[in-house]
Amino acid sequence: MASSAHAYVRGNTPKFYEWLAEADNRRVPEGPPVWICGDCHVGNLGPLADTDGQIDIQIRDLDQSIIGNPAHDLIRLGLSLAMAARGSDLPGIITAKMIEQLTEGYEEALAERDTRVGKKPECVQVVMRRAVKRTWAELAKERIDDTKPTIPLGKSFWPLTPDERRGIDLLFATKEAGRLATSLPALAPYYGNLPQDDAVRVVTGARHLSPALGKRMIAARLLDKPVFLRELLPQDLKLEIPQLTREEAMKAARYLAIVVGEAHARQMDHSTRQEWRKQFARDRVSGLNAPSWLWSSVVELVANHEAAYLEHCRRYALEAVE
Repeated sequence: MASSAHAYVRGNTPKFYEWLAEADNRRVPEGPPVWICGDCHVGNLGPLADTDGQIDIQIRDLDQSIIGNPAHDLIRLGLSLAMAARGSDLPGIITAKMIEQLTEGYEEALAERDTRVGKKPECVQVVMRRAVKRTWAELAKERIDDTKPTIPLGKSFWPLTPDERRGIDLLFATKEAGRLATSLPALAPYYGNLPQDDAVRVVTGARHLSPALGKRMIAARLLDKPVFLRELLPQDLKLEIPQLTREEAMKAARYLAIVVGEAHARQMDHSTRQEWRKQFARDRVSGLNAPSWLWSSVVELVANHEAAYLEHCRRYALEAVE
């Protein structure tokens, strides 16, 4: 998280929801209650393979998925893109144009017509090419250091207690099990009837937002704790955005907004889509083709996270010295 301001944004979801709870968010429209990512930054989107082997860009991390306000996903995505632009040393006008493109892409996804994504941004094409060519051997080397089934212990994997070992043996003895288990509680404010079991919540969110991933997940329990099991495929990759050019920054903003918009829109009927599209687009900024609530939220969050990032780096440096 100390490596860059964008890395800090990606790794500090609570900071976003602290702002959401404390800020005057009356200006943010109340969208229809649908399943949202809850942590919609650039790194949580990427290539996913479905059960038939087809690869597409979808939301790939659903730990924070919840029934909530879709506007929150757009604000967090806008923040992530703005910080990526700053990390690429792009001028502020490009950030404004990225928010315009984000708005245009999201509106297009809600319009119930074929979205004309056009040519994928280079940063997306690069990771798609890697995903198509990636093999099981490469996945094994990344996760367990080798193609042999030996799990190296360290910061990622730790020794199991006897009870944990028995629990895992029982879990993987079931017909449905065969994937990796993990779970996190959600931070986002939620609407409607939310599953009380966190594992059921994550799997349900995945099936609504990212069908390619949701069909490869099940909810389970391990030592009476909720866990979800997820099949790992070599094609599942995180979308990393390196240095962006001005043109690529705007293309990426529009493309990723379409991905998120389609995930939201598939949960809405025609009238709900149309009403949300009107609410989303209200209160345009003079001289900026984007909603004022979206622009002002991103500006506030950028300032908020820049300051918090510098303080985080100061504490990190002190701890390193000690």
